[in-house]
Amino acid sequence: QVQLVESGGGLVQAGGSLSLSCAASGRSFRRSAMGWFRQAPGKEREFVAAINWSGGSTYYADSVKGRFTISRDRAKNTVSLQMNSLKPEDTAVYYCAADSTDYYGPHRTEYEYDYWGQGTQVTVSS
Repeated sequence: QVQLVESGGGLVQAGGSLSLSCAASGRSFRRSAMGWFRQAPGKEREFVAAINWSGGSTYYADSVKGRFTISRDRAKNTVSLQMNSLKPEDTAVYYCAADSTDYYGPHRTEYEYDYWGQGTQVTVSS
């Protein structure tokens, strides 16, 4: 059974930092694109960041560009999201996603991902 498990969420003051991690199990995603999305209360889920299979190409939402960094460890089957200079508007449940297709991506849209984690809450206080 394929699982994506996020960790690292929590409560932080505005201007602070958090590092999210997503560990995949059940299959290898070393040749697959992976990404992070988030959903704030009352809003639709939105794209945050994505990385291609090799780690050589990344995409970011304009709202997080310059503050967030996505990275991956192909050997460990993990993807991470370093979040700096956090703002209250970054408060959301953050989801990890993975594509089942080899060598494509990175992807900005939800439908291009086949596997999703349960999410981890990030709360930024003002």
